[in-house]
Parts: sequence; C-alpha cells; structure tokens
Amino acid sequence: MVATTSCFYYAAPAALRKTNHLRQNQLRLDIFGNNATTRKPRNGLVMCSNESTESESESEDGWGIQDFIGGDLAKFDLGKWLSDVEEHKSLAIYTPHEGGYEGRYFTRLRYQGYYFLDLSARGLGDPETTLTKVHPVCPAHVGKQPIARWYFPPEVDFRLSVLPPDAKGLIVWVIEAKVLSKAELQFLAILPELRPKVRVIAECGNWRKVVWRPLKEAAGLTEGALSN
Repeated sequence: MVATTSCFYYAAPAALRKTNHLRQNQLRLDIFGNNATTRKPRNGLVMCSNESTESESESEDGWGIQDFIGGDLAKFDLGKWLSDVEEHKSLAIYTPHEGGYEGRYFTRLRYQGYYFLDLSARGLGDPETTLTKVHPVCPAHVGKQPIARWYFPPEVDFRLSVLPPDAKGLIVWVIEAKVLSKAELQFLAILPELRPKVRVIAECGNWRKVVWRPLKEAAGLTEGALSN
C-alpha cells in the first residue's frame, strides 16, 4: 500500500502518461500544423494617448501599457490623484490585495509638503471622539494591575498644532476602513470641512488596480452614491 501510494504521488499511471502524450502531439499539430491557420488572432492595440482611449482599449481587451512596463514602475494617474485630493479633500481608495502599490501615491503627497497621520480603522473607536476630542484610553491590565483610564489629546488637533510652518497640511490615512460603519465614514468625509488643513484618505476595499472615488460618494452623502 505504501509503495503504491508513493508511486502514484511521484509519477502518473501509464494510462495517464499515454493520454498526456497524445494531447501534447495534438497541441503540436494545432500550433505548427495545418490547423494553425484556423486559430483566432488577437484583435486590438495597446494605446496610451489619452485617458479615454486607454480606458476603451483596456475595457475591450483587458490589456494596458502598465501590463508591459510593470504596474509599480510608472503611474500615469499621479497628476489626477493630486488634483482629486485637492478638489474632493477626502477620498476612498481601493488597492490591490498584494499591497505596495499605494506607496507611490503616498510618496507623491509627501513630496507636495503634506505630513501624515497613519491610523488603522480596527480599534480606532469613535472617529469623532478620537480625532477631534480629548478621549479616554484604558490600557490592558492583564488581570493583575488595577483598571486605569488615561486621557489623550485629539489626534488631529494635536498634530495640527505641531506642524512646521511650511507644511501644506495633514493627511489622515486610514487603513482597513472597510470595517467602518456608514456613519463613521460620513464623519471622515466631512472632517476636511471641520479642519481645513486636513485631507482624508480611507482604504475602503480592494481592486485589481489602484482606483479611488470621493469619500462622500462612498459614504452615501451625495445623490446617486453607490452603497458599499
């Protein structure tokens, strides 16, 4: 039984090897034989002239210029990224699952003179209380120390007070924002109106490439907004 199992694990049975051999021969005939002329050629060109042409080509064939030069080597939408941050002031961003691509957008904002407050939505608590009010924090007591309560200053207001004079503003970058409720996202969307020097970037999900939309739209504060 052990010998049979090991043979099956490391080598296919003779019948399967014969079938695979026939399939390989048929594949060679399809590629190099007379049947090669019947193969359907790939249609479509890769174009990168403007945004509309690139989106049409990518939607039809699923290919873009980024597929040939590497998705992390060149970002043609960095200019639009900066303009959208200044226009909408709060964005919902969707990044690939493997991570790392958002670093280009992070770095470009840093080059513009922004300072960052990185937060995780998990364990954030009430965003309004944590970011704009004096809030209590209970440290872990591990079952031995007495339960204590410490009070911390507002996270956003404290960092705004210590910004250098030449700083352009403060970026509140919230990761894992997909766990936040609709009401919490709505507060983050209007936070730049309460603190004019603040911009909010919330990672609200994942997509196969880096895309974004106004956070007010993701939170349902605009007409025709898509629900999460």
